[in-house]
Amino acid sequence: MSVLDALWEDRDVRFDLSARLLVTNLRILWHSLALPRVNVSVGYNCVLNITTRTANSKLRGQTEALYILTKCNSTRFEFIFTNLVPGSPRLFTSVMAVHRAYETSKMYRDFKLRSALIQNKQLRLLPQEHVYDKINGVWNLSSDQGNLGTFFITNVRIVWHANMNDSFNVSIPYLQIRSIKIRDSKFGLALVIESSQQSGGYVLGFKIDPVEKLQESVKEINSLHKIYSASPIFGVDYEMEEKAYFADGNKQQDREPVFSEELGLAIEKLKDGFTLQGLWEVMS
Repeated sequence: MSVLDALWEDRDVRFDLSARLLVTNLRILWHSLALPRVNVSVGYNCVLNITTRTANSKLRGQTEALYILTKCNSTRFEFIFTNLVPGSPRLFTSVMAVHRAYETSKMYRDFKLRSALIQNKQLRLLPQEHVYDKINGVWNLSSDQGNLGTFFITNVRIVWHANMNDSFNVSIPYLQIRSIKIRDSKFGLALVIESSQQSGGYVLGFKIDPVEKLQESVKEINSLHKIYSASPIFGVDYEMEEKAYFADGNKQQDREPVFSEELGLAIEKLKDGFTLQGLWEVMS
């Protein structure tokens, strides 16, 4: 079984899971504090829209709420979350930012045909992606005549493009690969890649000559696929920004406020020997 065949977290909406409250790189999990068995897992791939609107809360009355519209298979769900901490939008901004990071990194996870993959005959690398091998003279066997092109093997995916037309290409993430084998074809021995059922169950054939190079490539791809399966790179990169800092760690109490001519507002009186200009230089 491939990684993706077992991976449902970002592509499903499920209820009654183990009790958690998480915003992850693949999904949102919520559970009731009173009844932990009442819970939901919302995969980002199911999300159609995320907005914030005013809602009526039994606990808070009129309050800002996060509305998440989803579609799983043919069923639509709308989830409404309110934050019990007034004036703290971190829940909303975190969910929306992580979902945006997920949406802009689908090349790591999705099977793609005819995408903007190549620039100046070179693969446009994704963050965290490294090319392990580039093979010229690889035939794509999807047509009766075959198409001559170039093969890229990376730590994230396999990419092929036609030499005569860069836009005729395919990107196959390891996350979507079900099997990698050598099979006989009408063109002779060929590398055959079968994609997962979730990606459409494609069977793609590539002819690599000589046979020794074909065998070497299959061994390399299988090795990289195994490494990836043990530690997948999903491509969702998001870091929480620290909104506060404490610059005066030895202070026992706040100093009196004074008016700053430079800033035009009241600030805490600076310690002896400190200036606003000096503090700005520390920040920069």
